[in-house]
Amino acid sequence: MFTDKLLYQYFRRRQRKIDEVIMNPFPFQEAILKSILKRHSKTEFGKAYGFNQIASIADYKSAIPILNYESTFPYIEEIMDGKNNVLVNGKVDWFAKSSGTTGARSKYIPVTKFFLKNGHLKCAWDAASHIYNEDPQAKLFANKNLIMGGSLEPLAKGKTAGDISAIILHHFPKIGRRFYTPSFEISLMENWDEKIELMAQTTSEENVILLAGVPTWTLVLLKKILKQTGKKHIHEVWPNLRTYLHGGVNFEPYRKLFEELLPDSKLGFREVYNASEGYFALQNEKHKDGMLLLCDHAIYYEFIPKSEVHQTNPEAISLSEVELHNQYELVVTTTAGLYRYRMGDIIEFVNIRPYKIKHRGRVHDSINAYGEELHVSNTDAALGQLCSKYNIAINDYTVAPKFMNKDQEGLHEWYIEFEKEPSCIETFQTELDTLLRHLNSDYDAKRSQNLVMRPLIIHSLPTGTFERYLRSINKYGGQNKMPRLKDDRIIVDKLINRASLVNHQ
Repeated sequence: MFTDKLLYQYFRRRQRKIDEVIMNPFPFQEAILKSILKRHSKTEFGKAYGFNQIASIADYKSAIPILNYESTFPYIEEIMDGKNNVLVNGKVDWFAKSSGTTGARSKYIPVTKFFLKNGHLKCAWDAASHIYNEDPQAKLFANKNLIMGGSLEPLAKGKTAGDISAIILHHFPKIGRRFYTPSFEISLMENWDEKIELMAQTTSEENVILLAGVPTWTLVLLKKILKQTGKKHIHEVWPNLRTYLHGGVNFEPYRKLFEELLPDSKLGFREVYNASEGYFALQNEKHKDGMLLLCDHAIYYEFIPKSEVHQTNPEAISLSEVELHNQYELVVTTTAGLYRYRMGDIIEFVNIRPYKIKHRGRVHDSINAYGEELHVSNTDAALGQLCSKYNIAINDYTVAPKFMNKDQEGLHEWYIEFEKEPSCIETFQTELDTLLRHLNSDYDAKRSQNLVMRPLIIHSLPTGTFERYLRSINKYGGQNKMPRLKDDRIIVDKLINRASLVNHQ
């Protein structure tokens, strides 16, 4: 209790600095960029691009092209091979392993101890500050916090890779470790089946006050706990649970199921945007939509207007130039050695001053088989609305085109694993198609009179289908997740081979 009271006073002081950044983030952003350039001016990358000659943001944009993972990887590969002073001053021993979507090869993102302290961990402390600011009785450091972590793996040359959550847990400050459950040995286990089993056994006996993790894997743990304890909902296990931090996927399709498992009205759901490349944003007000962009945490931001993301040489703008309700691809420069790095994530500004964003999906997370330009933000929103309307819940879903032939127009096939299926799935299917037409004018045009596209079809997948698929490609657990929308049928054809589908036509 003494620790909690002491830290509460710290968070009150920290909140004043946070509020200062919120009201005027621009000088903090400029200072971060200058610090990064100075800190890494003598690196291989810094010398090649003349960091010492860059005196302004305009100079920076002129000197360095916008880069992606493929163009950055040759430098990362040198670091992984043991070379120092390549992207950052000194050596790098840690790499956040990000698989993107399940079909993509793994990416290795450099993580320095300086970036962990001044980026990810600083953001985690600020998340606690925001929680205490709204709830002085949060008691995060009087009870237990449960964070769904991944695992670590050794690389050559003494390097280590793993989910960013696992790297953060490994470097967790000593002051916070005794308020964490389960043990770090269990949290970092590689075998997810054994890990979930042990996590459920251990944490169900603790007084958990905060829960954090990707919704898909958090649900696996919560269901295991209920099965082991025989309880009806999680608040019978953790009566003092007050906060769930979620991220990684859109929460709306899962909200109904979480509300059933966690029915206590005092529980607050908060969204966070914590990627392998950095901790970018968090929901500082639990009853207001949108995540606060974190502008004082070792990251400098730029934004490519969505209309330009597919251009060969898109222009990126600064934070001061963004407009309300416009969508952009996020571009970051970090103290860990990413420079004008394209995240591939589409965000939308839902508030200005303070700058709040929503994650709207990936640049390539869409279907455009017929010019319909259907985006994951559309499908998540539509599915979330209908789940709420019909009091149903899903475990996961993916969508793929069924291409037209000489006899029939094309359509979209939805593959959904329901936790609770609609009483009349044909009605659900029709309303989903109608709602998508309302949300997306391109989709509506292609559906007009069935000339290009027929109404969508839903296939009900047996429970565990997505899990079996992820296991089959060695992507079960961690931050791995199913891609929601794909322009091809590679994934769904494999799903079909693993499931007895129920057609609704």
